Amino acid sequence: MGGCCSDVKGGQQAVGTGGSSALAAHATAQQEANDAVGYLVHSRGLRGLYTTLEVVPLTLIEISLGKRNFASCLQLSLSASKLRDLDVLSKSDPLAILHLKRTDGILEELGRTEVIMNNLSPTWITKFTINYQFEIVQHLVIRVYDVDTKYHNMPVKTINLNEQDYLGEASCVLSEIVTKPSSSLTLTLQQKRGPSSVRSGTITVHAEEPVSSRNAFEITFRCSKLENKDVFSKSDPFLRISKVVESGIIIPVCKTEVVNNDLNPIWKPVTLRMQQLGSKACFHTRGKHEQLGGKHEQLGTLQTSVADIEKLAWERGSANFYAHSHHGAKKMLKGQLFVDNFIEKSQFSFLDYISSGFQLNFMVAIDFTEFSAFKSSILLSVVTETYMLLTVLFIFVCLASNGDPRHTSSLHFIDPSGRLNSYQQAIISVGEVLQFYDSDKHFPAWGFGGRISHGSVSHCFNLNGSPGESEVSGVEGIMAAYAMALHNVALSGPTLFGPVICKAAEIATQSLSIGQNKYYALLIITDGVITDLQATVDAIVRASDLPMSILIVGVGGADFKEMEFLDADNGKRLESSTGRIATRDIVQFVPMRDLQGNQVSVAQSLLEELPVQFLSYMWSRDIKPFSLRS
Repeated sequence: MGGCCSDVKGGQQAVGTGGSSALAAHATAQQEANDAVGYLVHSRGLRGLYTTLEVVPLTLIEISLGKRNFASCLQLSLSASKLRDLDVLSKSDPLAILHLKRTDGILEELGRTEVIMNNLSPTWITKFTINYQFEIVQHLVIRVYDVDTKYHNMPVKTINLNEQDYLGEASCVLSEIVTKPSSSLTLTLQQKRGPSSVRSGTITVHAEEPVSSRNAFEITFRCSKLENKDVFSKSDPFLRISKVVESGIIIPVCKTEVVNNDLNPIWKPVTLRMQQLGSKACFHTRGKHEQLGGKHEQLGTLQTSVADIEKLAWERGSANFYAHSHHGAKKMLKGQLFVDNFIEKSQFSFLDYISSGFQLNFMVAIDFTEFSAFKSSILLSVVTETYMLLTVLFIFVCLASNGDPRHTSSLHFIDPSGRLNSYQQAIISVGEVLQFYDSDKHFPAWGFGGRISHGSVSHCFNLNGSPGESEVSGVEGIMAAYAMALHNVALSGPTLFGPVICKAAEIATQSLSIGQNKYYALLIITDGVITDLQATVDAIVRASDLPMSILIVGVGGADFKEMEFLDADNGKRLESSTGRIATRDIVQFVPMRDLQGNQVSVAQSLLEELPVQFLSYMWSRDIKPFSLRS
């Protein structure tokens, strides 16, 4: 996909989050902005209507594209067939209403279609715009009414629905629509009350992604005469890219790799998608110097538009960086930015792949260890302490560990009242989202660190107890297999991730011999510190070449620093024991305790990067959606 986060050696120390304060308002006159847009538009041979396009400034900061929630704007259109005819002298005059069902069960009206006269199989013109969010389940409810004649000349928003004849309703999940061929789903209309045998017709929902969401720019930047910040060598510069929205909030977009010891760096091409930038796009750049320990020193800033960036490329011109003092004064620097290449292209979107038949296959691995190495070391260390200290620390360990599943203090305790434990919450939260992207809904499920029936500890055993088959049917099958395993498997240890990652990688590898339409998401739920860190890193580095991602949920109160290291959110890619660098970042870790009292779910936190990781794999191998292959 270019070099949005392509570091030297596969992963230089990446940039941190930097400041989150908004940039000072730029001094460029509105006419200059319009001129810049005009140049871009006229260069495309367009006139008139498009020249009023507004531009919003962008800035360079340190976070890569992968850390943003994936959202895509969709347009939904509706049509119906064989609706009930409730009129005497004519046919029904149908109106459809689209609702989004919130988590509290309340229906939020998204809009209404126009009324179509005397038609039992209408195709409505009105389209509904909705933000498709991969990481949450979006429930839709569609209701259809026959509008009384006296309301025909009224705005549809003012029509009193209680005075109209109800024709039926249908519900679905937005994910069900986008995963269907051609992104169309036909549903049978149901009655709220009365016999289900009453034929109420069908309604079809079609989702369409705007073409603009596929537009992208591939840009090659270089600089000259940058300021030297080092004493015994030269600066190690990189560029950071983000956008500043109208409210002044900085939204991260992309960054280049670090170029060592160079005041005239040339960076690898970066790819910026219009979906990242928004419909109003232009930008502002900041050069930074990489220091030891991951700290950075600013080398200058430059605010410009996408049109001006393209103009620099065409005219082989340059733009100076500026420095801003604490008092707001602006000083031109010697350092200059050049654009060696600017290519506008179309990139396939996540939904292009999904709607053409690509699938996300869900896999899960559950921690059956009793005590992690961390917990055991605590117990050993407190033996020589006072009785009081021993008691306090022992209580902490029990509350933070898996423990005996029969005890209420255990993280594995299954409450007879139906209250879900942390493992169950993670399975359902993630499984309910991913299940729609797997056509057969057969999910491999494993346990690790448990003592199985013949007495030995297994670090990758089938959760359902079968010696040869790991797959279970649906999320409900995972829950049932987990509950059964708690009765048949004794908790043991140590905590090893390597075997289950290798098993998942084996399945992903085998799928490549059949086709390239499967991508795997392995969910690992654990309560403690892993004891095979290097073996786990080695397995992850190997898996980074495969169509798979790893999602880790930490439950309980253990120290999860090693999980954060595996996540590589600091931008430094993992390195194996042989010196091999991970091809890409495929791990996302979330400690469940951080989400307590937060409106963000486990699935939202874990899955926000998955579409981007999916795309990075497909783009890097030039894999095209089925429907768009020549």
